[in-house]
Amino acid sequence: MSIRIGQGFDVHAFAEGDHVMLGGVRIPHERGLAAHSDGDVALHALCDALLGAAALGDIGQHFPPDDARWKDIDSSQLLASVRKLLSTQGWRPVNVDITIICERPRLSRHITAMREAIARVLSARPETVSVKATTTEKLGFCGRGEGIAAMAIALIQRD
Repeated sequence: MSIRIGQGFDVHAFAEGDHVMLGGVRIPHERGLAAHSDGDVALHALCDALLGAAALGDIGQHFPPDDARWKDIDSSQLLASVRKLLSTQGWRPVNVDITIICERPRLSRHITAMREAIARVLSARPETVSVKATTTEKLGFCGRGEGIAAMAIALIQRD
């Protein structure tokens, strides 16, 4: 048995819009996120964590922002592609942990839905998916309400 760990980080600035996508869940908000895809920082960070754990590069290598195929794509599809890529290499996620950093929107009532959505894409049990939200106490770009960031860590296993 072989196990590996990877970490990921992503950030997107706020832009025009009426919702944000986080953890595969549409969350009403007075602004959206500027991005080539749907801007789901939680799933982007998770993709990078999984790819990093398997030493398979990063999200930008697999889904370049200058490639029209990925324009406005649902990031759940990106995560599904990463899961399939790992599977072809014999890897499977053991558990993942994501921290979303923003002042607004408030995320506590959406955490369960995010965990379930991510688990479905990963073909995993929800108890193997952790999603947390925190603020920066009004410090930095997140604290000033300029955008949202996310960090992720993933443990993968090859039998």
